[in-house]
Amino acid sequence: MHSVWKTSIRFTLVTTVLLGFAYPLAITGVAHVLFSHQASGSLILKNGHVVGSALLGQSFTSDKYFHPRISAAGNGYDAANSGGSNYAQSNLKLVQRVQGDIDKLAAQNPGKPVPIDLVTASGSGLDPDITPDAAYYQAGRVAKTRGIEEGTVKQLVAAHVTPRTLGLLGEPRVNVLQLNLDLDTMTK
Repeated sequence: MHSVWKTSIRFTLVTTVLLGFAYPLAITGVAHVLFSHQASGSLILKNGHVVGSALLGQSFTSDKYFHPRISAAGNGYDAANSGGSNYAQSNLKLVQRVQGDIDKLAAQNPGKPVPIDLVTASGSGLDPDITPDAAYYQAGRVAKTRGIEEGTVKQLVAAHVTPRTLGLLGEPRVNVLQLNLDLDTMTK
């Protein structure tokens, strides 16, 4: 019986060292060598300072910027509280909030249908991307606020459309932070 305990303890220690320390360190090392940018959080730098991550949404509320999807994560884009509101489609609070957002956006672009991703949150609440339709929908407001041609803003949006991965995975998308950073650079 005594040797069974010794074997169990040794096995636990060996597997803890191998699977709890050695394997994660090896995988992290390989990731940093092969995918350095992604393994470091896909951080976006501006003038040598980190301004965000290409993987996490940020709140932009000024009319001179493109707005991201709504976030239900904590106080908005809070990675510690990632998640949706979990309201059912029939929940009155959700219906009223979505309708209010639709009315507000429709007033900005009369006659144009409001893209659904501008009035609904993603499952994580941290989505950094919007659809190209959502970006083009906002181009007029951004152009007017910044005093530039709408066509110029639409060209910038077109340059930021990321196609489906490998031509078939996911949907075309626009990273809001990267688009807004280039918009600031363009209008300086």
